[in-house]
Amino acid sequence: MTYIIAEPCVGVKDASCIDVCPVDCIYADDGDDMYYIHPEECIDCAACEPVCPVTAIFAEEDVPAEWNSYTDLNYKYFDVER
Repeated sequence: MTYIIAEPCVGVKDASCIDVCPVDCIYADDGDDMYYIHPEECIDCAACEPVCPVTAIFAEEDVPAEWNSYTDLNYKYFDVER
């Protein structure tokens, strides 16, 4: 399992999640409009989830149905298969 960042992060990019991640698995380039969690580096510690000010981070199996496309988006960002 991994954590997924969904739609509420778009345009916000608050770095609170990066500050608490013990394995530095949250990434974004300057041109990206949101952050992404690397599914192979995430250790499922959930440290990022409660600090997100816009409630954009979910355990993969808990991503709301309306944001399911963000699961694929996170995997594709790192060119990793689900």
